[in-house]
Amino acid sequence: MTQRAMELSILRYRPEEDDKPWFQNYQVPCEEDWVVLDAINYVKDHLDSSLSYRWSCHMAVCGSCGMMINGDPALSCKTFIRDLRSGPVRIEPLANFPIERDLVVVMDDFMEKLQRVKPYMIRKTGKPLEEGEHLQSPAQLKKFKQYTLCINCACCYSACPQYALIPEFIGPAALALAHRYNQDSRDQGRDEREDVTASNEGVWDCSFAGACSDVCPKHVDPASAVQQMKIASTVDWFMRRLGLGGGKS
Repeated sequence: MTQRAMELSILRYRPEEDDKPWFQNYQVPCEEDWVVLDAINYVKDHLDSSLSYRWSCHMAVCGSCGMMINGDPALSCKTFIRDLRSGPVRIEPLANFPIERDLVVVMDDFMEKLQRVKPYMIRKTGKPLEEGEHLQSPAQLKKFKQYTLCINCACCYSACPQYALIPEFIGPAALALAHRYNQDSRDQGRDEREDVTASNEGVWDCSFAGACSDVCPKHVDPASAVQQMKIASTVDWFMRRLGLGGGKS
């Protein structure tokens, strides 16, 4: 199999001994069908066992191997070496997150924001088991299926200019996940989520740059979800002003 010598310039940071992050270069003999994660694994296995990073499935499913590759947030298991320029490949941890060690970032803020939007089915009325399932039509499923594809890789947060400027912003992935449940015909919790999603820190902090959708490896299109939520919350506001209620019961 054809090999291609590639130079990786990887950001390093070991808090116990480094005052600030720095770059270390490695020469890697890459196979033609390798992705960036394969090259990083080669470094770990053959050149420098001290390198720290996250990965799990190598199948673009777990979302744990998100990194900045030549300045763009992407899954390292989905970015092919053959598609990159011949010069040094610059690899950094995801932007807009604190660095814990080397390519590992602190995800606490992201996880807290996911919890705040209540990303689970909320039912206000029960249904006896003997009455069977909550059935859905194909059209009802289509309304939210796209937003179930998110793998929480946080690439969208690294690309989002608003999250970079306003850390309190709930962010694209969490809002898209809230929209997923709001659009589900079985869910009855939209009014509960709107306390967070329709606030200034929610959808109204979004400037619709669309960068989140551009970098999403699963084509979830969180920017579209946020704009749909803006429309829904605006309609709810007018309905309440008119004394006609609002939200999804």
